[in-house]
Amino acid sequence: MKYLRVNKSDYNFLHRLLMRHSWMKTFGGWLSLSRPSFHTVGILPFILGTVLAYKIAGSFSASIFALGACAIILIMLSTYHAGEYFDYREDEISHHYYRSKFAGGSGVIPGGKLPRAVAFWTSVISIVLAGILGIILQFYFQTGRFTLLLGGLGAFLGFFYSTKPIRLVERGLGEIFIGFCYGWLPVASAYYIQTETIHPIIHLISIPIALTIFNVILLNEFPDYYADKCVGKKNLLYRAGKKAGLMIYTACAFSASAAMLLSPLGGVPFKIIYFYLPVFIISMFIVATIFRQKHEERKMLEILCGLNIVVNLGTSLSFILAYL
Repeated sequence: MKYLRVNKSDYNFLHRLLMRHSWMKTFGGWLSLSRPSFHTVGILPFILGTVLAYKIAGSFSASIFALGACAIILIMLSTYHAGEYFDYREDEISHHYYRSKFAGGSGVIPGGKLPRAVAFWTSVISIVLAGILGIILQFYFQTGRFTLLLGGLGAFLGFFYSTKPIRLVERGLGEIFIGFCYGWLPVASAYYIQTETIHPIIHLISIPIALTIFNVILLNEFPDYYADKCVGKKNLLYRAGKKAGLMIYTACAFSASAAMLLSPLGGVPFKIIYFYLPVFIISMFIVATIFRQKHEERKMLEILCGLNIVVNLGTSLSFILAYL
């Protein structure tokens, strides 16, 4: 029998090829784990706060904005990766019975693309790096004495949304904290680090943003309902039940739309109505579809979850365009 002979140059080429493939696979898995498209729900409100700081107070620093945006991204990375680690069991069940782009995590850990421990340690590293950026902002750029407090509040609530033993997601309050962290907090924080103050109009503007991101989380819990029930994950939908959950969703959708349409009475430029109208139509379409019980169809629920994110992003974008 003759043996296949491989010269040294061929061996080195194959070794490099395998290493490159392994690195690309790892990077691809990490990118999927990080779910970059879902970072927009935090970045747009932060951009809005920066726009408000420039338009209302005439204050803007590109360096402060860039560092603040990086800190926001790192906090979201920490939140998402902690969720991937601590929600492993329900995500595994969810991906087996009901695959969804908007629920059940990224599927990277259950799919074996990355070790589970990677999610935990990248979560911890991300929150530490966010803290370092917060220190630089407060003490080097002199962005105000409440900079670390605002950032730390978001980091704490985000990290412990899924992390034990606090695990806010199981206490029936996690969705409310998400509304706060993706609604008022990024708008107020962005404005504060540019101006060292928080303008009263931010409280009004953040209401519909908070309500719509609350609804994003609530509707995304529907595809995970069976998996969450199997492991006893007592989130808001688990506690309220599907029927009451839909009523809560509808009430928040109408409240968000009312807040947007009435916002010019509080000082928001009237042209926001024109920017918001397409978003309003999409929001009412989701509500009408739910009333017709069409959300029970798997494909339709997937579409509604996607449109729901569009409503949240469109709400923040409407404010940005109105002020620009």
